[in-house]
Amino acid sequence: MAIRDIRLFGDPVLRTKAVPVVDFDKQLRMLVSDLTDTMLDAPGAGLAAPQLGVGLRVFTYNVDGVVGHLVNPTLRLSAETQDGPEGCLSIPGVTVDCVRSRTVVATGFSMYGDPVTLEGSDTFARCLQHESDHLDGVLFVDRLDPERRKVAMRAIRAAEWSGLDAPVVKTSPHATFGRGF
Repeated sequence: MAIRDIRLFGDPVLRTKAVPVVDFDKQLRMLVSDLTDTMLDAPGAGLAAPQLGVGLRVFTYNVDGVVGHLVNPTLRLSAETQDGPEGCLSIPGVTVDCVRSRTVVATGFSMYGDPVTLEGSDTFARCLQHESDHLDGVLFVDRLDPERRKVAMRAIRAAEWSGLDAPVVKTSPHATFGRGF
Protein backbone atom coordinates (compact mmCIF):
# COMPACT_ATOMS: atom_id res chain seq x y z
CA MET A 1 0.00 0.00 0.00
CA ALA A 2 1.54 3.22 -1.17
CA ILE A 3 0.68 6.60 -2.54
CA ARG A 4 2.29 6.85 -5.97
CA ASP A 5 2.96 9.65 -8.41
CA ILE A 6 0.18 10.30 -10.92
CA ARG A 7 1.30 10.61 -14.54
CA LEU A 8 0.44 13.95 -16.11
CA PHE A 9 -0.91 14.97 -19.51
CA GLY A 10 1.79 14.46 -22.12
CA ASP A 11 3.07 11.17 -20.65
CA PRO A 12 2.85 8.53 -23.44
CA VAL A 13 1.47 5.87 -21.06
CA LEU A 14 -1.77 7.89 -20.90
CA ARG A 15 -2.21 7.44 -24.67
CA THR A 16 -1.42 3.71 -24.72
CA LYS A 17 -4.18 1.10 -24.66
CA ALA A 18 -3.92 -1.05 -21.53
CA VAL A 19 -3.84 -4.85 -21.74
CA PRO A 20 -6.35 -7.12 -20.02
CA VAL A 21 -5.48 -8.56 -16.62
CA VAL A 22 -4.89 -12.31 -16.82
CA ASP A 23 -3.38 -13.00 -13.38
CA PHE A 24 -5.58 -12.25 -10.39
CA ASP A 25 -2.71 -12.47 -7.96
CA LYS A 26 -1.01 -10.63 -5.10
CA GLN A 27 0.52 -8.12 -7.54
CA LEU A 28 -2.91 -7.15 -8.81
CA ARG A 29 -4.21 -6.74 -5.25
CA MET A 30 -1.22 -4.50 -4.46
CA LEU A 31 -1.94 -2.42 -7.58
CA VAL A 32 -5.61 -1.99 -6.57
CA SER A 33 -4.47 -0.97 -3.09
CA ASP A 34 -1.99 1.57 -4.49
CA LEU A 35 -4.63 2.93 -6.88
CA THR A 36 -7.13 3.31 -4.04
CA ASP A 37 -4.64 4.96 -1.66
CA THR A 38 -3.41 7.35 -4.36
CA MET A 39 -6.96 8.21 -5.49
CA LEU A 40 -8.13 8.94 -1.94
CA ASP A 41 -5.02 11.01 -1.19
CA ALA A 42 -5.33 13.11 -4.37
CA PRO A 43 -8.41 13.26 -3.80
CA GLY A 44 -10.24 12.09 -6.89
CA ALA A 45 -13.41 10.34 -8.05
CA GLY A 46 -11.43 7.69 -9.88
CA LEU A 47 -7.98 6.55 -10.93
CA ALA A 48 -6.91 4.14 -13.67
CA ALA A 49 -3.77 1.98 -13.68
CA PRO A 50 -2.20 3.83 -16.67
CA GLN A 51 -2.27 7.01 -14.55
CA LEU A 52 0.27 5.26 -12.29
CA GLY A 53 2.26 4.09 -15.30
CA VAL A 54 0.83 0.55 -15.28
CA GLY A 55 -0.65 -0.65 -18.58
CA LEU A 56 -3.32 -2.94 -17.14
CA ARG A 57 -7.12 -2.66 -17.45
CA VAL A 58 -7.89 -1.74 -13.83
CA PHE A 59 -9.40 1.32 -12.19
CA THR A 60 -10.70 2.45 -8.84
CA TYR A 61 -13.56 4.81 -8.03
CA ASN A 62 -14.82 6.92 -5.14
CA VAL A 63 -18.27 8.37 -5.83
CA ASP A 64 -20.75 9.43 -3.15
CA GLY A 65 -18.72 7.69 -0.45
CA VAL A 66 -18.62 4.37 -2.30
CA VAL A 67 -15.06 3.18 -2.96
CA GLY A 68 -14.40 0.26 -5.27
CA HIS A 69 -12.53 -1.06 -8.27
CA LEU A 70 -13.13 -2.85 -11.56
CA VAL A 71 -10.82 -5.10 -13.55
CA ASN A 72 -11.20 -5.67 -17.32
CA PRO A 73 -14.33 -3.52 -17.60
CA THR A 74 -16.78 -3.43 -20.47
CA LEU A 75 -19.50 -0.79 -20.62
CA ARG A 76 -23.05 -0.61 -21.95
CA LEU A 77 -23.96 3.04 -22.43
CA SER A 78 -27.39 4.62 -22.58
CA ALA A 79 -28.42 6.77 -25.52
CA GLU A 80 -29.53 9.51 -23.11
CA THR A 81 -26.72 11.96 -22.40
CA GLN A 82 -25.64 14.38 -19.70
CA ASP A 83 -23.48 17.47 -20.03
CA GLY A 84 -21.47 18.52 -17.00
CA PRO A 85 -18.13 19.40 -15.48
CA GLU A 86 -15.31 16.91 -15.76
CA GLY A 87 -11.71 16.98 -14.63
CA CYS A 88 -8.85 14.52 -14.36
CA LEU A 89 -6.06 13.83 -11.88
CA SER A 90 -3.68 13.65 -14.85
CA ILE A 91 -4.76 17.14 -15.93
CA PRO A 92 -4.84 18.92 -12.55
CA GLY A 93 -6.74 22.16 -12.22
CA VAL A 94 -8.57 21.84 -15.55
CA THR A 95 -12.34 21.30 -15.47
CA VAL A 96 -14.50 21.57 -18.60
CA ASP A 97 -18.08 20.50 -19.36
CA CYS A 98 -18.12 17.19 -21.21
CA VAL A 99 -20.98 15.18 -22.73
CA ARG A 100 -21.29 11.59 -21.49
CA SER A 101 -23.99 8.92 -21.37
CA ARG A 102 -26.37 9.45 -18.47
CA THR A 103 -26.46 5.79 -17.37
CA VAL A 104 -23.98 2.93 -17.66
CA VAL A 105 -23.87 -0.76 -16.89
CA ALA A 106 -20.27 -1.89 -16.35
CA THR A 107 -19.23 -5.50 -16.11
CA GLY A 108 -15.83 -6.87 -15.17
CA PHE A 109 -14.11 -8.56 -12.27
CA SER A 110 -12.95 -7.94 -8.74
CA MET A 111 -9.26 -8.19 -7.89
CA TYR A 112 -9.97 -11.80 -6.89
CA GLY A 113 -11.46 -12.71 -10.28
CA ASP A 114 -15.10 -12.66 -9.17
CA PRO A 115 -17.61 -11.28 -11.71
CA VAL A 116 -18.85 -7.76 -10.94
CA THR A 117 -21.69 -5.71 -12.42
CA LEU A 118 -21.99 -2.00 -11.63
CA GLU A 119 -24.92 0.19 -12.62
CA GLY A 120 -24.57 3.94 -12.42
CA SER A 121 -26.13 7.18 -13.47
CA ASP A 122 -25.04 10.81 -13.49
CA THR A 123 -21.75 11.23 -11.56
CA PHE A 124 -21.08 7.50 -11.19
CA ALA A 125 -21.80 6.91 -14.89
CA ARG A 126 -19.44 9.78 -15.77
CA CYS A 127 -16.72 8.26 -13.56
CA LEU A 128 -17.07 4.77 -15.05
CA GLN A 129 -16.82 6.17 -18.58
CA HIS A 130 -13.90 8.45 -17.74
CA GLU A 131 -11.84 5.70 -16.10
CA SER A 132 -12.66 3.16 -18.83
CA ASP A 133 -11.50 5.71 -21.40
CA HIS A 134 -8.12 5.87 -19.63
CA LEU A 135 -7.75 2.13 -20.26
CA ASP A 136 -8.11 2.79 -23.99
CA GLY A 137 -5.64 5.70 -24.05
CA VAL A 138 -8.44 8.26 -24.29
CA LEU A 139 -8.53 11.42 -22.17
CA PHE A 140 -11.63 13.46 -21.44
CA VAL A 141 -10.27 16.33 -23.56
CA ASP A 142 -10.60 13.98 -26.56
CA ARG A 143 -14.37 13.87 -25.92
CA LEU A 144 -14.82 17.65 -26.03
CA ASP A 145 -16.30 19.59 -28.92
CA PRO A 146 -13.78 21.85 -30.73
CA GLU A 147 -14.61 25.01 -28.74
CA ARG A 148 -14.38 23.29 -25.36
CA ARG A 149 -11.19 21.52 -26.42
CA LYS A 150 -9.60 24.90 -27.22
CA VAL A 151 -10.50 26.13 -23.73
CA ALA A 152 -9.06 22.97 -22.14
CA MET A 153 -5.85 23.04 -24.17
CA ARG A 154 -5.32 26.72 -23.37
CA ALA A 155 -5.69 25.91 -19.66
CA ILE A 156 -3.30 22.95 -19.97
CA ARG A 157 -0.63 25.06 -21.69
CA ALA A 158 -0.99 27.73 -19.00
CA ALA A 159 -0.81 25.24 -16.11
CA GLU A 160 2.25 25.33 -13.86
CA TRP A 161 2.80 21.57 -14.26
CA SER A 162 2.51 21.59 -18.06
CA GLY A 163 5.52 20.78 -20.18
CA LEU A 164 3.80 22.17 -23.26
CA ASP A 165 5.06 25.34 -24.82
CA ALA A 166 2.98 28.44 -24.27
CA PRO A 167 1.42 29.73 -27.48
CA VAL A 168 3.60 32.25 -29.27
CA VAL A 169 2.05 35.66 -29.78
CA LYS A 170 3.52 37.30 -32.84
CA THR A 171 3.66 41.04 -33.28
CA SER A 172 4.32 42.93 -36.43
CA PRO A 173 7.79 44.46 -36.76
CA HIS A 174 6.14 47.34 -38.62
CA ALA A 175 4.86 50.31 -36.71
CA THR A 176 1.10 50.71 -36.90
CA PHE A 177 1.07 54.02 -35.04
CA GLY A 178 -1.80 52.82 -32.86
CA ARG A 179 -4.01 51.85 -35.79
CA GLY A 180 -5.34 48.35 -36.01
CA PHE A 181 -5.54 46.74 -39.45
